[in-house]
Amino acid sequence: MVWFIVRRYLRYIHPVILRRSVSTLSPLTQSFNAKPSKKFNLNLRKEQSGLFLIPELSSHEGFYLLQQRVENEIDDLVKETTSTDRKRKIVQIFDQMSDSICRVADMSDFVRVAHPDAQFAYSAEEACVKLTSIVESLNTNTEIYRALCRVIEHGDIIPTDEMDQRVGELFLFDFEQSGIHLTEDKRKKFVQLNENIMLLGTHFMKGTQSARAIYKQNLPENIRDCFSMEGDNIHVTGLYTDHYSDTVREAAYKIFLHPDKHQEDLLNNLLLSRYNLAKLVGFPTFAHRALKGTMADTPENVMNFLETLANRVKSRADKDYKDILKIKKSEAGIGKKVMPWDPPYYTALAKGRCVSLRNQDLLPYFSLGCCMEGLNNLFRCLYDVTLQYVETEPGEIWSYDVHKVAVVHKTEGVLGYIYCDFFERAGKSHQDCHYTIQGSRLKNDGSYQHPIVVLQLNFPPPQTNMPSLLSLGMVDNLFHEFGHAMHSMLGRTRYQHVTGTRCPTDFAEVPSILMEFFISDPRVLASFTRHYKTGEPLPEHIITELCHAKKMYSASDLQLQVFYSLVDQFLHGKPVVGQSTTNVLQEVQNKYYGIPYVPSTAWQLRFGHLVGYGARYYSYLMSRAVAAMIWHQCFKNDPFDREMGEKYRQEVLAHGGGKHPSELFEALLGAKPTIDKLVDSVIQEIDSDIT
Repeated sequence: MVWFIVRRYLRYIHPVILRRSVSTLSPLTQSFNAKPSKKFNLNLRKEQSGLFLIPELSSHEGFYLLQQRVENEIDDLVKETTSTDRKRKIVQIFDQMSDSICRVADMSDFVRVAHPDAQFAYSAEEACVKLTSIVESLNTNTEIYRALCRVIEHGDIIPTDEMDQRVGELFLFDFEQSGIHLTEDKRKKFVQLNENIMLLGTHFMKGTQSARAIYKQNLPENIRDCFSMEGDNIHVTGLYTDHYSDTVREAAYKIFLHPDKHQEDLLNNLLLSRYNLAKLVGFPTFAHRALKGTMADTPENVMNFLETLANRVKSRADKDYKDILKIKKSEAGIGKKVMPWDPPYYTALAKGRCVSLRNQDLLPYFSLGCCMEGLNNLFRCLYDVTLQYVETEPGEIWSYDVHKVAVVHKTEGVLGYIYCDFFERAGKSHQDCHYTIQGSRLKNDGSYQHPIVVLQLNFPPPQTNMPSLLSLGMVDNLFHEFGHAMHSMLGRTRYQHVTGTRCPTDFAEVPSILMEFFISDPRVLASFTRHYKTGEPLPEHIITELCHAKKMYSASDLQLQVFYSLVDQFLHGKPVVGQSTTNVLQEVQNKYYGIPYVPSTAWQLRFGHLVGYGARYYSYLMSRAVAAMIWHQCFKNDPFDREMGEKYRQEVLAHGGGKHPSELFEALLGAKPTIDKLVDSVIQEIDSDIT
């Protein structure tokens, strides 16, 4: 499905922020703090509205009707594309095809993994399979490919502009990524390689999560009870990073990350298949293919960015490791050096000691409702939009505890809708995600098709006398995912193919990471944190401590991410005969990471991001660099700056993928991005954290 389916002082209260009130809670706060209850359709004459208000989805059988409708629409649009009497721009027709498929495929892809009703999930799965075949038929339709080629090369019969040309070129690129321009025998080989890659990726992902068994006699008797046992075997299910015992963490690290031949074979075959596929369509390596059209554009630029960042952060990370070693010696009484299983535990310990309140005493100040009101206040200040709670219709949602909010602009009206699936429940995925259900686009009548998204997180559900109380990590995740959601809501592109988050991977994370900068600012925290019972604000000195603790050890954290990204790049470069992926890991770790490789471990075999972010894991770092520049130039002086918020919206968020990231960057910040500027912004942020 290559073509159409795309995919973180002094208190400062800004004048626009509403003053805190201990006696009155906003409707939004009340709604999200209340315990959800099941709603029944008491109007027997009124039918179920259907999932996402899609009438056909009052029953799971409606998925068949939707896919049939898509088939018919695509048939008509294909005929229109190749007609000699075509009356519309070819890019408009292509985008309508994309929209027709995506509105059903994206929604079905969410339902198949999220709906608790097995029949709905199964029917959605079937719809995904059918729609995949439709996409594949389009990807191999040489008639519409040639029609698009003629328009790109010679112009359309209807006048076009830069936006039409860019979106048309994106469609053409996606076409050729699918091998349509190849000869018949090479196209068959492409299809086979693509199927192998999908299958190998699926099996590799399963292996990243599998437990590792070891005979209990091979472990010291005093730590055996720390792991689950089955007969004479001990099962290690993870790295136990929060366990107080160095011995337990060491054992878990060495056992869980021990090399596994089957997993190694899967990864080798996956990497080789990707390399061969890239060569088949004319790229030197898979990394060259994966990075085409991104902000970085080439593996050479990515390596320049990562190696420059690695060199600049090294001395700063070394200071972190010296501090971690001091804590380790103080706590454990032993230790000559920091080991890979040490930083997560000892840095968490150090951060916890910097805050005067215990975690359980902090929780009451971070009720979900207050956090939502914090987001609402921030968005009102920046974009003149509010989050308004919407009552759902019978049958509209997949679980009774899902909330719906409308994003409403003061003068423009409703911009879109966000379904908030926030609470833990049996069978629900533990992954925090943003799902596009319907993309925004300019319709023929001049109005905009409202974007619809789902935010899926995993918070403790509210109780009768207590709202959902969030840990600091949960608050970070909430703000991060709302960054994605607002990217979707504020996008105003002509074509849905490039709306919102449908942009290059190394830019797609910028809005969400920028939100992490907001939630790490004391002024933003001070604007909404209050005790859910008393309404009392979180003390000023606690807010300062929290923000300081969050930024501790940022250099060593960054170095770890650079290391991960470099491993990803090396693995997706040109294969070296006789060199295993573990050899690559060892060489990269010893060169670029401050903690040496541990013999007989193979961390890369547990790195599931190699499947979903192959050759693009660096994207988080590059997006962080851009977000840091935006924060420092636009919002650091005043995180509630209305003028800057509007500029950010109009120059960046509104365009989605409709413009190249470098154009958006220059329009907002006044200069094109360079490797040195990007690295400087990250280092500047670390240095401000240290001071």
